[in-house]
Amino acid sequence: MKNSFSARSSRFLTITEVAWLLGIDGSQVCRAIRIGLLPIVRRRGQVLIPAHALACLADNGDRSDGGEAR
Repeated sequence: MKNSFSARSSRFLTITEVAWLLGIDGSQVCRAIRIGLLPIVRRRGQVLIPAHALACLADNGDRSDGGEAR
């Protein structure tokens, strides 16, 4: 059984998909969009988050110890 994420283009994700990937509620994703942590793209009336934005968010989270390599 294919999941919907792999069946379609992975360049953009819906709010629901981002929430599932991050393990948070959709309202928290919407808040991250409102405060500017996540950029959005509107396509055919749908709000989408670029996949690279999640990668950048994850990279910034990994550097929470000051960004220095050990």
